[in-house]
Amino acid sequence: MEHAGAEPYSTPDKPSWPPVAIPGQPSEPGPSVDGPDNSSASEGERVLTELREQLRRYVVLPSEEAFTAVTLWVAATHLQTAWQHAPRLAVVGPAKRCGKSRLLDVITESVHDPLITVNASAAAVFRSITDTPPTLLVDEADTLFGSAKVAEKNEEMRGLLNAGHQRNRPTLRVSGPNHEVSKFPTFAMAALAGIGDLPDTIMDRSIVIRMRRRRPGEKVAEFRTYRDTPPLHALRDRFAAWLAPLHADAMDLTPAMPVQDRAADTWQPLVSVADLAGGPWPHLARAACRVMAKHEAEQDQDRSSLGIRLLADIRRAFATEGDPPMLRTSRLLDILNQDDETPWPEYTANGLTARGLQILLQEYGIGSANHRFHGNVQAKGFTRQQFADSWARYCPEPAPETTAGA
Repeated sequence: MEHAGAEPYSTPDKPSWPPVAIPGQPSEPGPSVDGPDNSSASEGERVLTELREQLRRYVVLPSEEAFTAVTLWVAATHLQTAWQHAPRLAVVGPAKRCGKSRLLDVITESVHDPLITVNASAAAVFRSITDTPPTLLVDEADTLFGSAKVAEKNEEMRGLLNAGHQRNRPTLRVSGPNHEVSKFPTFAMAALAGIGDLPDTIMDRSIVIRMRRRRPGEKVAEFRTYRDTPPLHALRDRFAAWLAPLHADAMDLTPAMPVQDRAADTWQPLVSVADLAGGPWPHLARAACRVMAKHEAEQDQDRSSLGIRLLADIRRAFATEGDPPMLRTSRLLDILNQDDETPWPEYTANGLTARGLQILLQEYGIGSANHRFHGNVQAKGFTRQQFADSWARYCPEPAPETTAGA
């Protein structure tokens, strides 16, 4: 979950370039693809630039790098069979009305073979994936993964999205009257939109677009299907015509990457498309990769630090109550949200909530359960013993000082 106070993408100091569309969102400097005359540009440069301008019409994104990333991700869907990895596009925001669904609307009309999977079962999805994969589009992904209980019911879908990030990771199913084991491919690019962060394993395989509500004065055009899809379909067809002859070239590309490991795997298709287009796009792609991957790495570090801070504050909450064997969830939240020296009172508009607490503790294997409290009252709560192992591993109490010569 994106907590209050999260910083926008930041960039190193370099010479300035055309200002970004959103106040307060710095962008990495580099050549602009906009200009009065792009008659000498390649078809790849032109179609990428035109899609980016279509995106600007309908949505406000957090930075110039985000516009570059979404544009290149859409283009990469038209060469899925050339890639070793299928990057996810995670379109997330802290609340409703941040433009997540609108961005998905525009993407749907411009990607290769869109497959909208709202409320679809994992079995239906993997049976829809072939050797020439569609582009999966999942709106309201928070209804699949928004709480620990719901996420548990959709574990198969999470597994499918994780496996489908890399080629040659089929799922096995028993089918037919003879109960034969069949392999079903899972490899397909996917865009997911929802409130709050997706599961960590999906976020780690994603280009993450952190949406925000528009400020007063930030205007976008309304999106009307009958009027606005034809130009997007025209761009979709131009992407296909431009990239289809370059399939073999794309498979042979090993672009220089500004990041390593899984981030490099995830961004490589986008950087490859930029290299095929030429012009300013190779620089723009690597700048976006560097800035956005760094931002997500910092977010991960912040979440990790926040979880350890929470463990330590919960230990103090138990101590405040005299170290009882159990503590109600409601009482624990009261103690945490009353301490102005901690981040919890401002974690959300209502402070740290039961759901937020559950999500933060989930990675430590700690969850609330029904317990009997004083007066034979049953309520949700935690036992002190649940935290003992995590306290010892992540925030051990300092060893008592010993006197010299003891």
